[in-house]
Amino acid sequence: MSGARVRATRKGTARRRDDILREVLAGNGEISELAARFGISVSTVRRDLQQLAGDGHIHRTYGGAVAGGRSAELTLDEKESGNRAQKDAIARAAAERVCEGDVILIDAGTTTGRLARALKGRGGLTVVTNSTIALGHLAEEQGIELVVLGGRVRRPNGAILGPEGEETLRRLTPDLVFLGADGLHARDGLSCPSLEQAHSKELMAARGREAVVLADSSKLGGSPFPYHARPGGRWTLMTDEDADPGEVSRFAADGTCEVVTVSVTAAA
Repeated sequence: MSGARVRATRKGTARRRDDILREVLAGNGEISELAARFGISVSTVRRDLQQLAGDGHIHRTYGGAVAGGRSAELTLDEKESGNRAQKDAIARAAAERVCEGDVILIDAGTTTGRLARALKGRGGLTVVTNSTIALGHLAEEQGIELVVLGGRVRRPNGAILGPEGEETLRRLTPDLVFLGADGLHARDGLSCPSLEQAHSKELMAARGREAVVLADSSKLGGSPFPYHARPGGRWTLMTDEDADPGEVSRFAADGTCEVVTVSVTAAA
């Protein structure tokens, strides 16, 4: 191969990896989806992801990759653009668990925000939240009593955090606590962008009668941030049908986590 062709091939590979990196940072890091999007083989995607991970841009998971490092924290708009169908399916399935008369807690996040949207039009509920997304969806709902946890708004993820909210939490016992996650590791728990947020999630889980983590399959096995929260006692993971079977078995292994997989096709 001539020197010019070698240089052209390298430039093409670099451009493709840049495009793949943008997809991963937007939350679209599943290997099969990347292969279909770019018209390349699964093995090529794996090599590209491995190189990007080696360069410190992303974090490899069993099913693909997620954004790596604190500097890679995505905005809400960027998070909203990834895995829309999976998030919608999980949110609808989670909403089916909510019964009239329940007191529920909705954590910050895009999938949990979709849960709040799925509850619009319902009545006889009390919703406690630290999510600016949930607040936007439910503020005008007459049939829902809305309790907003106090504090400051953390950007870019729209979580309301602070001692005021924690003090309120200690006086509540929600029937269901729905937690969001930037990544979810079977050993370490929910990956969080700050120590304050990790503490808040653990307190939320501890206060509820039942804790449910809503995480699409791209989040499983990922630890994009250095802080983690572990739900105490028994808890439920709701994910989509594309979840890697090996990851699912890791979460179910110790008997404290029930994994519920949602069919995206059936929910569409």
